[in-house]
Amino acid sequence: MVLRGTNQEFTRPYNRRIVLESVRLHSPTTRSEIAARVGLTVQTVSTIVRELEEQKYVVSFREDPKGRGLPPSLLRINPEGGFAIGVHMTPIGLHAALVDLSGNVVASRHHPVANASPAAAFEIIGGMVPELIALRPQGRMLGIGMALPGPFGVESMSFVGPTTMTGWEGVSITESLVELTGLPAFLETDMAAAALGEQLYGLGQHYQEYYYLFFSVGLGGAVVHEGRVMRGAWGNAGEIGHIPVVPAGEACPCGNHGCLERYLSLDALRRSGLSQAGWIEAVAPVFRSAITTIENLFDPETVVLGGMASAELLDGLAALAAELPNSIAARRDRKTPRVVVGRGGEHAVLRGAAALAVSGVLSPRFGQMFAGERDRHVLDAGSDGGEVAA
Repeated sequence: MVLRGTNQEFTRPYNRRIVLESVRLHSPTTRSEIAARVGLTVQTVSTIVRELEEQKYVVSFREDPKGRGLPPSLLRINPEGGFAIGVHMTPIGLHAALVDLSGNVVASRHHPVANASPAAAFEIIGGMVPELIALRPQGRMLGIGMALPGPFGVESMSFVGPTTMTGWEGVSITESLVELTGLPAFLETDMAAAALGEQLYGLGQHYQEYYYLFFSVGLGGAVVHEGRVMRGAWGNAGEIGHIPVVPAGEACPCGNHGCLERYLSLDALRRSGLSQAGWIEAVAPVFRSAITTIENLFDPETVVLGGMASAELLDGLAALAAELPNSIAARRDRKTPRVVVGRGGEHAVLRGAAALAVSGVLSPRFGQMFAGERDRHVLDAGSDGGEVAA
């Protein structure tokens, strides 16, 4: 995503967000590099950086000299400059984590519970969140992000069957989280949140065009294009789990037969009764077919495997890529494997959910985080929820 600032004075809150995002995405970096990247003057960037340093969002440092003269001052995010809570609700349990501004998981909590009702889940979250916040009593808490299995808003698929959160249809999730925690709240599908976590804190520094195949109780995925997670018209882009792959195959709760996630998911592994190694061997043809379908549809640099599956399981599936069928990805000039395992691990969803809160709260409409008195008046005048001077 290309972020551009403006040198007009009244847009300072927006410019602060742009500069901070540039540091987050490209650190370590210099003031002049930021200025060239976002289209601001070096003087404007220097003024904003000074404010961000005073507010402890960024820190500056110098590397050891390698020749004559001092090296330029470098900037990076201050991990302790802010924190967010990431929550992941699944049909088999609830996970939560306190995540710092650099994406490090300070601490996490897990509560096993089968298909928790909204009332039960919010009660558990209400106990977890204060416990996590207490680990950084003086920390700046930015918000809370929650990830749930998708797809959202599809009557025949959402909140239906063992791989979704049945009984959650029509629940005002973000409003309930705000009321429960007092923090700004954000919601996303777990597959998109995991892809966001991987992009920001995992393989994002190496790939900008890839498909993230998300293994959870069900199976999902997300397309990352130019470093951004593509959401689609209704926020469900990449929902590969409900592509029929076996004609007249196993019945799926969505109403179709032979859907991919009936054969390739943690729920499928559990139902198979096979050992992990035996299951991997059994699903090899379906897995390879899924990878070539993804490649032919999206032409990605690579397919990244991630999610709640163990590293051992993901490595076993990735090994199947040694015998992939032909596709448009079978290029002589390839510099990357066709399939790789993500670095985010089982915390990818939690980091991505927390990143939703960080990105949301530090956007221009929440510019009060940075604003002085003069800026607050400008922001208050535009407090109808729209972008301020964007």
